[in-house]
Amino acid sequence: MTDYTPDANRYDNPAFYRPCGRWGLKLPAISLGCWHNFGTHADEDNARQMLFTAFDHGITHFDLANNYGPVPGSAEERVGEIMIEMPRDEIIISTKAGYLMWPGPYGEWGSRKYLLASLEQSLERLDLEYVDIFYSHRWDPNTPLEETMGALDTAVKQGKALYTGISSYNAEQTRRAMFICRENGFAQPIIHQPNYSILNRWIETKGLMQTCQEQGLGIIAFCPLYQGVLTDKYLAGVPKGSRAANPEGFLREKQLTPDLLAAVGKLNDVAKQRGQSLAQMALSWVLRDPRVTTALIGASRPEQIKENVKAADKLTFSDEERMRIDEACRALNLKSAWASGEE
Repeated sequence: MTDYTPDANRYDNPAFYRPCGRWGLKLPAISLGCWHNFGTHADEDNARQMLFTAFDHGITHFDLANNYGPVPGSAEERVGEIMIEMPRDEIIISTKAGYLMWPGPYGEWGSRKYLLASLEQSLERLDLEYVDIFYSHRWDPNTPLEETMGALDTAVKQGKALYTGISSYNAEQTRRAMFICRENGFAQPIIHQPNYSILNRWIETKGLMQTCQEQGLGIIAFCPLYQGVLTDKYLAGVPKGSRAANPEGFLREKQLTPDLLAAVGKLNDVAKQRGQSLAQMALSWVLRDPRVTTALIGASRPEQIKENVKAADKLTFSDEERMRIDEACRALNLKSAWASGEE
């Protein structure tokens, strides 16, 4: 354990915190996701420094799921060990359940059995009495939505979660979930976590952004940097240690097509003229809409966090910048793995 003292100036920018829709909880414009680089194979000191650096720069929200690692569960264990050194009441910790976590018929999807058992396991790994937000990680077509929403409600009533959320639900599924919660007096989800970036705009085109606004939900955009594609790291090839070079990652080198890299190059030109890095501009673009509460970043070193936090300082885009961004993306025939909203 280190002798960590948080930076005294971490809350100097009140505008950095944005409301979750109509609810009282505010989240920082940039949240830190612990999907990668916090698992079994991660460097422990680097993981610790990333969490401390994030908090020192006003990032109070740390996003997890039961299966984050690798190996599944190890990210929660690592983050839980480090969070002991940080002020719990100043931190928002979220976790999720929905994807495969253990073998057999009760180890994934959205049943009451799975969700509540998974939450118990997550709390044990995190060494916490409660999480701040507990998500249904994905829509389950084979479980009544009343059961899934009821399980989230139980987590709140048991004091094991303060709020609930949903992830990767489409617009109609989101409306149904909110209707069921209101009709049954369940705790209503306060936030939706969809995949959203310059290169993946399905929440705009499929009506989810408007639905979240109508239902009073905040939005936390995951993969706003499109698995690291919306950075300058791949413009000159695939560097060693990058996600595309990592066999355990989701981004594959073959996905970095010439057309995609050409579009990223054009976006990089716009970012340079704005006085931003491409990553900063991509985050600014997601946050330009006030319906988006926060952008969820991943990081492999503290320096990336320091740079990405600056994106929240420059959220205005000129008409010319928006036109050039749209033109760069329009040249692509994107077939995103998340085009339908599923993670």
